[in-house]
Amino acid sequence: MGSPIFRKIMIATDGSENTNASVKAGIEISRLSGAKVYAVYVVSTDYYSSMAVDFGWETMYEVLKKEGEEALAFVKAAGEVAGVRVESLLLEGHPAPELIDFAEREKMDLVVMGTLGRTGLDRLLLGSVAGNVVRHCKVPVMVVREGKIEKTKPDS
Repeated sequence: MGSPIFRKIMIATDGSENTNASVKAGIEISRLSGAKVYAVYVVSTDYYSSMAVDFGWETMYEVLKKEGEEALAFVKAAGEVAGVRVESLLLEGHPAPELIDFAEREKMDLVVMGTLGRTGLDRLLLGSVAGNVVRHCKVPVMVVREGKIEKTKPDS
């Protein structure tokens, strides 16, 4: 069984706890529609682009890359449990533009991502990757707030 609407679903993950709900939602939509999942993590250059080499940005990059690999492995494990095909991609750059570019270039049918649901000063100061993707992406985006879907590990 397949859906003519959803053939390619991108699940954007940052490896945080709040992403678990969006992973679960994206995997379930894929399972129901027969879509292939593209799990995407962006190693953010926002944190070290202004650092001098002598401050160890290579070490920071390796830490972020390892975090990304673990986040992608979580999505892949959730897909395996549900019988969903998952392709993992580790990108590098500024998260929102990289996610938007990938989703549009690869002609995704849906982007699924999480958000902390920050408001007020926190949102103003920290910005929102999800907010930027929603505002600027030409692909439909489903944002799942933390705690809106029961969080589970892939093996449960």
